[in-house]
Order: sequence, then structure tokens, then C-alpha cells
Amino acid sequence: MSIPSTTTSVLLNTGAEMPLLGLGTYKLVGYADVYRAVDAALAAGYRSFDSAAVYRNEADVGRALKELLPKHGSCREDIFITSKLGPKDQGERSMEGALQSLSQLDLGYIDLYLIHWPGTQGMDVTDPRNPGNRAQSWATLEELHAQGKLKAIGVSNYTPAHMKELMQSCKTPPAVLQVEFHPQLCQTELRNVCQEYGVCFQSYSSLGKGELITHPDVMEVAKHCGRTPAQVLLRWAVQQGIPVLPKSSNPDRIKDNAKIFDFTLSDADMDRLSGLDCGHKYCWDASQVI
Repeated sequence: MSIPSTTTSVLLNTGAEMPLLGLGTYKLVGYADVYRAVDAALAAGYRSFDSAAVYRNEADVGRALKELLPKHGSCREDIFITSKLGPKDQGERSMEGALQSLSQLDLGYIDLYLIHWPGTQGMDVTDPRNPGNRAQSWATLEELHAQGKLKAIGVSNYTPAHMKELMQSCKTPPAVLQVEFHPQLCQTELRNVCQEYGVCFQSYSSLGKGELITHPDVMEVAKHCGRTPAQVLLRWAVQQGIPVLPKSSNPDRIKDNAKIFDFTLSDADMDRLSGLDCGHKYCWDASQVI
């Protein structure tokens, strides 16, 4: 699937549009750093911001947005906020955890709220309580979604088996699955599952934790396009209709990462990058979580 280079959002199964480009805020710690990154992102045209309870920056992200939106001529309704339930709050503490995220961000509602991890912090990945905890967390998210506090709900780091389990039991289907995705990890099975169920597949770690920007094939495609390796990797994803969440604290890099909607990769370049798929994961692996 290839989308026009000018397309900048994707339609969720809730009817809402989610920007294809968002700022990942993992490792953005401290108000000064968060403020600087959010300011640079808004100036560069970002309208989506991704946080999580485990990032410990929800309060700073919310405060920065409230201070900066007027400066950039925007309001709350113009932006899309994602956050995630921490693994320590999976199950019985899910309501407390979700309400804490809402309180910390203090933006009235959260556009997309995800279960961050299919397991439970402090439990073995093979603990038989994991499926029940996931189900309880999902019921909590469904309740808050019905109340309008969470406009869309979804999951992160779920495997095909976790997705199928959820789809068989949920009342409200997930709007998004957010997982690691880049040319070395094309996630074909997961993408097919998402397509089958009408779930938006969203990418994190599009640059392979920075490792892929020095990959010879990526560098050659970038040279051929007259673009940076990071722009090429991000474009490879969004050209397939897959939203991306590049993270950076560097204002210049944040600006550069936004320049992915004014060019298109050729079919040959797309195929060359996709040909790097080897199932390599740089991040969390949930395949052992039952």
C-alpha cells in the first residue's frame, strides 16, 4: 500500500483522524527539556504527542502543551494526545492508573490510551494471571472510553495471539496497536491481523534505536533521494499508511523529522528497504508473555 506524499493523517475505527507523524517523548525528562521539544514540534507542524505513565513525564507534557498551544495559534482540539497504562497498574489497579494519567496530563481527555504491555510488572511472563489482568485492564479502558475520558483505546506490544484473544472478548475493539516497526522488522503477521480487524497499526522505534540510520542500504537510498536516513526510514513507514513517533530532544532533529510529506520513495527504494526484514527487534519482546 502506498499513500500520496501529502497525506498526513489516518482514519481510526472511532471515526477520528490520527496524525501520521507524532513526537515520541520517551526519555524526555524534566520540564525544560519537554518544553523545548514540544515547542520545536509545534513549530514544525507536529500535532500528535505520545507519552506513557512509565515515561514519568505526563504532567510536564500536559503543562507544556497548555502553555505553548496559544503561542502556536492552536487549541486542545487541534492536538492528538496518546498515553499508556503502566505494566505495574495492569489488572486490579488499572482504573487508578488510567485516572492518574488523565490527572497528570490535565488536558480534559486523552485522545488515545493504550495498554502498554501484555504482561504485569512483578509477574513472570508465564504467569497464568496475565490474561485475566489484561482483560480487566481492557474493561477499565472500555468504561472510561464510554464516559468520553478516553476518546480511543488500544494496545501496545501485543503479539498476534494477544490481539486475537482481545478481539474475541472485547466489547469495544482496539483502535490502535503500537509496536516496534522498521525495515528489519516488517511485522507482516501483525499487520495482517490489524487489517483483518480494522485496527490501525502504529510504529515506534522507526529508526531502530538509531542503529538503522547508519545501515548501508538506508544511507544509499537517502543519498539517492537527497534526504537524511531518518527521513527515509520515516517516509518508508508513512508511505505504507503507518503512523510514526520519532523521538528527539534536539529541536533541529525534530524539525528535520517532520519533513517526510514532501517527497515519495520509489517502488524500488521501498522494496530495497523492505528487503532488509530479518525479524530483528531492538526493543521489548512480548512473544513469551502468555
